[in-house]
Amino acid sequence: MKQITVISGKGGTGKTSITAAFASLSKDAVIADCDVDAPDLHLILKPNVIKEENFYGHDMPVIDKEKCINCGLCRENCRFDAITDDIEIIEERCEGCGVCEYVCPINAITMKKKKSGKIFSSITRFGPMTHAKLETGEETSGLLVSFVREKAKAIAEREKKDIIIIDGPPGIGCPVIASITGVNLVLIVTEPTMSGLHDLERILDVSDHFGVPSVICINKYNINKDMTNRIEKYCNKKGIEIIGKIPFTKKFTEAMINGQTVVEYDKELRDLISNVWKILYEKIKKD
Repeated sequence: MKQITVISGKGGTGKTSITAAFASLSKDAVIADCDVDAPDLHLILKPNVIKEENFYGHDMPVIDKEKCINCGLCRENCRFDAITDDIEIIEERCEGCGVCEYVCPINAITMKKKKSGKIFSSITRFGPMTHAKLETGEETSGLLVSFVREKAKAIAEREKKDIIIIDGPPGIGCPVIASITGVNLVLIVTEPTMSGLHDLERILDVSDHFGVPSVICINKYNINKDMTNRIEKYCNKKGIEIIGKIPFTKKFTEAMINGQTVVEYDKELRDLISNVWKILYEKIKKD
């Protein structure tokens, strides 16, 4: 079983549209949307949810008010100021560290699992998909990404699928690390802007640090050809292969409005992105 993660150093590069295109081109894949903070792959693939599970990210203290003697030790020792003067938990501030339970002299505080989101197993017109949604304000996105990947792997093993295509989150944080660790290949989608180049440099540092091979696709390459040239020179210097350049076109937006992937919507783009997918597929098969 091979795993490809599509990522970008910033949002808005077209990463999810390209991932959806790969899903429609692949013959034997499981799709995993690991952008759990702001998932949107489902908007294109329109999955039919067949299983829904609660995700419990971390523990939350529960205070037994009948036992509590209002000694204030929990409040005094909470470094996050998550306990009020009348000994109530402010959930938005609580990190679930458990120090309040530890210092309570009469065991009036118990740490209990808190529901932090949902995980979905679904079927799309291109095959099985796993995805999730983190609750607003929750900070356990990296853990949820790992669970989404575990579900995808279990489905791939059960249904004898050869490839898992992962739509990773933007940026360089914990959920990105969770989405690329242990995969066979990372495709970084960038765009020809100063911020695009800067964030490409940062995300390459992350993939290099974790020993994951990376290749590049420049989307909207024709909006700034000077910057495209700079990205190409940077990649050549680093020894990173650019396997595709896709022009800016409104057809990406038109395809989304029509509920299609861009390769379903437009033949010219289908040919371009099919070539990128072919290169990716050949690379992971050699791994």
